[in-house]
Amino acid sequence: MNQDKDETRVAAGLKATMHNPRTSDEAKESAQERLEEMGADVPSGGTQQTEASKETSDISGNVLRGHKATLSNPRTSERAKEHSEQVLEEHGAL
Repeated sequence: MNQDKDETRVAAGLKATMHNPRTSDEAKESAQERLEEMGADVPSGGTQQTEASKETSDISGNVLRGHKATLSNPRTSERAKEHSEQVLEEHGAL
């Protein structure tokens, strides 16, 4: 590893790679190996995600905030507002 890099930040980036649902399994495995080499805490439970957890992570954060914004936007159709309300109710965000 380059001596100019802060090991804490490198470890944080590797951990982020392991938790990113859009990162390939190979990249996650590589990140886990590098963390182990560094002696950093490696998250337990492996790097594999179930389909349910991938689906949940896909419809979180920004997506739910976007649906909330749709409800208060005066330029949005009633049909779009109904859909957003349904999505928010399904995910317990309303």
